Amino acid sequence: MVRISETAMDPVFLTRWSPRAFDGSSLTEADMQILADAAHWAPSAFNHQPWRMIYSLRGDDHWGLFLSLLIPFNRSWAEQAGALIFFVSDQYIGEKPSRSHSFDTGAAWAMMALQASMMGLHAHGMTGLDFDRLPEALKVPTNFRIEAAAAIGKLGDRSRLPSDLRDREVMSDRKPLAEVLFAGQFGG
Repeated sequence: MVRISETAMDPVFLTRWSPRAFDGSSLTEADMQILADAAHWAPSAFNHQPWRMIYSLRGDDHWGLFLSLLIPFNRSWAEQAGALIFFVSDQYIGEKPSRSHSFDTGAAWAMMALQASMMGLHAHGMTGLDFDRLPEALKVPTNFRIEAAAAIGKLGDRSRLPSDLRDREVMSDRKPLAEVLFAGQFGG
């Protein structure tokens, strides 16, 4: 599929996509540092930077645990990724609840996904996680919310995917801009 924009936006947004087929190679610590650095420059309310990223590189001592925290469907393809990252966000700014912690952490994830694309890597976000086990397994403090996870790696051949996913391994399109952008009020 060739993605086509309705505007003159930068093509980096059209070439980024979220495949499930990874080649089974690990990312390096240097790769992870670059990805995290891009994420940590995301904008946030009051510059609070509520996001935290907990990661494992394929083959390290944490890899088995990280895989076990994914639902079986996601584990079936994410096990071939080069890195797994869990995103959590601080729900408070000092003593006051933050209304934008999830929004801000999503911005960090988007920056990481774009950086991955610029590095010739691919990132696939997911919320099919064992949310009940995650806080204890990763020692996440109670003031933090588990947001999502991401698998990042080098694109692999879709034949490595479980058979039910192979045909779905294509770039997806988006709704027309007029369905998501409204002037003045919801629905235009």
